[in-house]
Amino acid sequence: MTLTVNIEALRFDESGLIPAIVQDAVSKEVLTLAYMNKESLAKSLETKETWFWSRSRQELWHKGATSGHTQRIVSIKYDCDKDALVVLVVPQGPACHTGSYSCFAGQLTTVGITASDEASAATEANASTATETDARAAAGSGIAAATESSILAKEKIPSAVSSDRFSILNELEQLIASREAERPEGAYTTYLFEKGVDKILKKVGEEAAEVIIAAKNRSHDELRYEAADLLYHLLVLLREQKLPLDDVLAELQKRR
Repeated sequence: MTLTVNIEALRFDESGLIPAIVQDAVSKEVLTLAYMNKESLAKSLETKETWFWSRSRQELWHKGATSGHTQRIVSIKYDCDKDALVVLVVPQGPACHTGSYSCFAGQLTTVGITASDEASAATEANASTATETDARAAAGSGIAAATESSILAKEKIPSAVSSDRFSILNELEQLIASREAERPEGAYTTYLFEKGVDKILKKVGEEAAEVIIAAKNRSHDELRYEAADLLYHLLVLLREQKLPLDDVLAELQKRR
């Protein structure tokens, strides 16, 4: 890991600490706020995994040393005043000691985001019957389009009431990242990660074929549903491969 500034140039506080905001390099979700001293920062750079200083225990601690939920460092940035860090990582499990994907699981306010109200009455009815046996049912020969839509609805993906019409992709990417880390029982996304890349690839292939069929049928409703399913499974695949959606968008940008 190449240093662009000497550690000595950073501004540590009177206790010798600097705040470190840890962020998922793929989903961009903020995972935790911790503190580093010069020694823990040096060890983080040396091992390419996060090390912090525990203010309560007054000792160094290696994130994931006991849980196995280490954080592989992609890059470390400092702010304009050189008194705060952002550490971009690829997490190997939940960041929080509670088992949550992010330590910032509590919500003080909600602005601009509401529960999804775009699902039809039929989809809502299907969702109510798609209980936590979704994953077990999925292990059979496949999932019908209507059932799969129900599973996606059951993931409780919020709708984005925002000026940014693509913000739902960011929210979905973060939700998928949390599912991978927390693995809640009965969630369809958990099922996909547990089955592994072969299952995910199979679903991407199936959904691509269903998009083709929907287009050939000239059905906007069918095409909308199948395109949504394809995008969802593609985002799951990108997460499994640890490839940020931003990298895909950057590739599109380069082709302009």
